[in-house]
Amino acid sequence: MKKIYLIGFMGSGKSAIGRRLSFLLKIPYYDMDQEIVKKMGMSIPEIFERYGEPFFRQQEHEFLKTFRDEWCIISTGGGVAVNPSNSKLMRQTGLVLFLDATFPDIWKRIHRDVNRPIVQSSTREQLDALYTRRKRFYKATSHITIRTEGRTLRQITEYAAFQVNRLKSNDF
Repeated sequence: MKKIYLIGFMGSGKSAIGRRLSFLLKIPYYDMDQEIVKKMGMSIPEIFERYGEPFFRQQEHEFLKTFRDEWCIISTGGGVAVNPSNSKLMRQTGLVLFLDATFPDIWKRIHRDVNRPIVQSSTREQLDALYTRRKRFYKATSHITIRTEGRTLRQITEYAAFQVNRLKSNDF
């Protein structure tokens, strides 16, 4: 079974596209962050506060290693692709789609989000620098880059579905 991984910076639309893609392709959708929250029984800010970011990153890695083997869509956390082991795992077990959103678009979506610990503890400039640093990891990990600027959720979802179906017919 193959998975479809959605990667990209926080606020790039991974969850929104994942839910829509699941509906369009009629396959299950999982949000990695929500799965970790369920497993830990606490919110992401609580996990960060109690155990720290390295612990959270380890939980992401464990999720990738142990999550059920089924045809499904998984929206990943924004930092997942930075870990080379995670990148290798995703590329080996599925199709990796990078939702490439611009930083100004991302900033509009995330700057007031209290559920994003990194946003709460960073300035706009620091987040922009983090975005720039992570972007090369997203590009290196992905099989396909999907630019989101100027496109509706529907257009992005339909393009992602087209790519999945195209590659699925080639026995990806």
